[in-house]
Amino acid sequence: MPIIFHNKTKEFHIYNDKISYIFKILANGHPGHIYYGKRLADREGFGGMIEYALRDMAPCAFEGNSTFSLEHLKQEYPAFGSGDMRFPAFELERADGSRAVDFKYQKHEIYRGKKKLPGLPAVYVEDENEAETLEVTLEDAQLGARIVLSYTIFEAFPVIARNTCFYCGGECITLLNAMSGSLDLPDKDYEMVELAGAWSRERHVNIRPLGYGIQSIYSLRGCSSHQFNPFLALKRKNTDEHSGEVIAASLVYSGDFLAQVEVDNYDVTRLIMGIHPNEFCWELNPGEHFQTPEMILAYSEKGLNGMSQTFHQLYRTRLARGKWRDKARPILINNWEATYFDFNEDKILALAQKAADIGVELFVLDDGWFGKRNDATSSLGDWQVNTEKLPQGMKRLSEKINEMGMGFGLWIEPEMVNKDSSLFRGHPDWVLADSRRNYCHSRNQYVLDFSKPEVVDHIHGQLRKVLGEANISYVKWDMNRSFSEVFSNGMNRSWQGKVRHKYILGVYGLYERLIQEFPDILFESCASGGARFDPGILHYAPQGWTSDDTDAIERIKIQYGTSYVYPLSCMGSHVSASPNHQLFRYTPLETRANVAYFGTFGYELDLTALPGQELLEMKRQISFMKDVRELIRQGVFYRLKNPFENNSSAWMVVSEDRTEALAAYFRVLQPAQAGFERIRLAGLCADWEYSVQEQCPGGTSKPLSREINVCFGDELMYAGLSVSDAASGLYGVAREKQGDYLSRLFRLKKIH
Repeated sequence: MPIIFHNKTKEFHIYNDKISYIFKILANGHPGHIYYGKRLADREGFGGMIEYALRDMAPCAFEGNSTFSLEHLKQEYPAFGSGDMRFPAFELERADGSRAVDFKYQKHEIYRGKKKLPGLPAVYVEDENEAETLEVTLEDAQLGARIVLSYTIFEAFPVIARNTCFYCGGECITLLNAMSGSLDLPDKDYEMVELAGAWSRERHVNIRPLGYGIQSIYSLRGCSSHQFNPFLALKRKNTDEHSGEVIAASLVYSGDFLAQVEVDNYDVTRLIMGIHPNEFCWELNPGEHFQTPEMILAYSEKGLNGMSQTFHQLYRTRLARGKWRDKARPILINNWEATYFDFNEDKILALAQKAADIGVELFVLDDGWFGKRNDATSSLGDWQVNTEKLPQGMKRLSEKINEMGMGFGLWIEPEMVNKDSSLFRGHPDWVLADSRRNYCHSRNQYVLDFSKPEVVDHIHGQLRKVLGEANISYVKWDMNRSFSEVFSNGMNRSWQGKVRHKYILGVYGLYERLIQEFPDILFESCASGGARFDPGILHYAPQGWTSDDTDAIERIKIQYGTSYVYPLSCMGSHVSASPNHQLFRYTPLETRANVAYFGTFGYELDLTALPGQELLEMKRQISFMKDVRELIRQGVFYRLKNPFENNSSAWMVVSEDRTEALAAYFRVLQPAQAGFERIRLAGLCADWEYSVQEQCPGGTSKPLSREINVCFGDELMYAGLSVSDAASGLYGVAREKQGDYLSRLFRLKKIH
């Protein structure tokens, strides 16, 4: 896992046993990119891979040399206006308005381990021998300013973690754009993979071929957004789930972002990623610095599944942290879709008792427990218990839940305020909007100005009191609206360009304080469902509410797309009512559970209104989930069949030692006279024998499982597992397994 600097050629080679990342210091002192991809044997000079060109109208850096132009050279961290006419990785302005810069190589440092990014989430090491870091310092001698480019390579992962830090020296400068990293690639023969959507259909997979010019995804909503996720991948056109080359980028950040690919007219591809430059303007005085968020670059030669498995393992073990990182997550019930705002203590306790009876481990009290909150119009910002609903207070309620054998959790939305609240009446200037003008509401709420430390301190004081007074083991942290009319009241002009980023730093800071004060609490992030489901928030909350859409059929697509980057251990997934409250679809209870198993698992429906047969089925589901949840949390996940392209879909998770697996098959609509269908499994050991049992953890009319066959791994992976309506050896399946919204679940175990 070395990082080597070849002094003679001034080339850096960053590599482990899977990947190589190579760049060099060019003749003008700027760092120029050479290669990123599959591991190359080290040698002193890779300079022959750099291509120069003689082209009309190209701005050239050296008198008498018409081939050295930054417009046609691949670079590490390009600026605009010094010959490069493509979109830059950074832009800064001097006091007189000049934006001309010349940052040249000054020095570098190589060291074991990885530094923390103060105030920002980032991947980390637990032992300095896990990783090695290169810091390259560039300096503009006239400005006295420095840029430090940081690269970390892990021994165990085919990834490069990048970030950039700007240091102000002799004169004031203003950053107008500061990307976390940039990558120039030698051709455009890629397809761009992105995760797009909207509320209730987050992270749908979208793939498009690269074309000339700019193609990008972004958020200007104050959060990473339902619309796009801070991730994109470039895959070769023949790449599928299991084979082919992929280069992917993921931003460890929760605010406004830009992920952009530019193809120039000579077929060179430039990928940049970082904080969105719109409304970003960061003044730096001498001695000050600005740190960008971290960008993770991942490489896979084993297709999209290989890419995803890299992100899953890295983010599960070296981004998430704390007590709950490696701990089985409790099976919970949330009262929201059972009661909404209409509850009191008796109703909550009745629901909780039903949950305890079927084996639920955690009861979560959602919105409506505070202030005078009986609908969405009031009390956000007033985090005191509503004693009309809970006359004995939160402490006594939590104790009663604990006495039933369950933990107790609480919903909060600390970043928002209603106008009908004591907080707003006392501090209208704390709303993130120009108070001199009319400003938008969303869901009758407004964004608090978390760029101001006093606002964060006030909310922290209220939450600390609530969490400290009751036996709370889980917090669902919600955020239910986007930014609009961003303005920090009472602050000067220079502050306004910092507000969007400082807001996110305020959110991270509040999370950090509460985590340190309450290390045993499991935090789950939420943002009107999946609007802030990103790597940045995963550093603080090891699981997130994947989507407000709890419909199992829609969740197949949502969870399939989410798995491109995020591990199953962080996906909040619940069994909800039928008909579903978002789409009004009737879906079998078995299918609802079979989808929800592949996440953290829980329930969100009124147990007191269900017949005994369904409660018995849920009890068996919970027992089954407790048996397989460590396999699901720690196993290797494979996508087998794409729900965006087919009426049916499939996925599976395999234990790291390959001795057991759980595979799921889903079919949306019942075809007439369907043909035979097989799914090819993955990740098994070809020459091991496996028992294959179809899991039926449902009602009393079905056995808990039914053995189908004993097969070698090669047969299951290369010939496939039959999921036909009726096939040889599957007597009775045609009668039991038909109809719309069908699902089947198979458990595999190695035969010793």
